[in-house]
Amino acid sequence: MFGITSYGVEPDIMTMAKGLANGIPIGAMIATPEMAKAATKQQINTFGGNPISSATAIAVIDTIIEEKLMDNCKTIGDYILTGLNELKKDFPILADIRGKGLMLGVEIANSNKDPLVAETNKIIEDLKDNGIIIGKGGIFGNVLRIKPPMIITKANVDTFMQQLQKTLSKIVK
Repeated sequence: MFGITSYGVEPDIMTMAKGLANGIPIGAMIATPEMAKAATKQQINTFGGNPISSATAIAVIDTIIEEKLMDNCKTIGDYILTGLNELKKDFPILADIRGKGLMLGVEIANSNKDPLVAETNKIIEDLKDNGIIIGKGGIFGNVLRIKPPMIITKANVDTFMQQLQKTLSKIVK
């Protein structure tokens, strides 16, 4: 369920929020018994548990397990990475492609690794104009953040790749 498990790390504390209850406010912390003992005083936070948020989070977790969405994240994430690496052959401004599962980043830079911020903005805007929303990040604002929903299909990815190719063709001349 957690990306950190892919690296053989066992954290003392993990926090989570946002997607845990599919948009309903909630936050959670998982800790080792030793660390949890240190958090015995009254706590207050804006994403604290309540019956509705808690029931929703349980339903979300059950759905992820029942529908094997973690398997989909791996399969589709690998499929996206393969597609991006194929595009990189024709569009070297896709300077670095990184990530795991459905949390991917594509750094837009020239052959000297200089960030191409204006091109990144054009890519984001053109994709948006064509119905695809992705994020932007990185220190210089030149990294495409590709974080689709866990239910994404190969057909959805194919549509994204076709549009990204069209977009890159317009921007990289």
